[in-house]
Amino acid sequence: MHTIARNKKARHLYELEDTFEAGIVLKGTEIKSVRAGKVSIQDSYVRIKANEAYIINMHIAKYRQGNVFNHEETRERKLLLHKQEIIRLKSKTERESYTIVPLQVHIKEGFCKVEIALAKGKKKYDKRRALKEKDIKRRMEKALKERY
Repeated sequence: MHTIARNKKARHLYELEDTFEAGIVLKGTEIKSVRAGKVSIQDSYVRIKANEAYIINMHIAKYRQGNVFNHEETRERKLLLHKQEIIRLKSKTERESYTIVPLQVHIKEGFCKVEIALAKGKKKYDKRRALKEKDIKRRMEKALKERY
């Protein structure tokens, strides 16, 4: 498995519940750009329309050697999930105010995959608490290192 892009902000902004691995439908020059590492998922999210999952605002740069067959950079791309997973995600997002965020894009056995997570937004005080705990943990590890 070769990781192409990560969404580092997702773990800070959301409390992650379940994670899923989904395939993604790409056009010809898109997979070449993905393999070159020209992908950004910072502001992207997943929306479910007509029992199909789509990733929105995922930016894949145009392929340099592509010509008139090049792709649109931020088009909606279909995700490949099992029907039961889509139904579960749809019910959680509609009833319990969850959102679906992409965590990383990677290549697995030659295919492009997206790891998505069912997430609930954190409040401002939750974010501050998480940063405080992270800082305390870092200081403790540093103190232990200096001691030994």
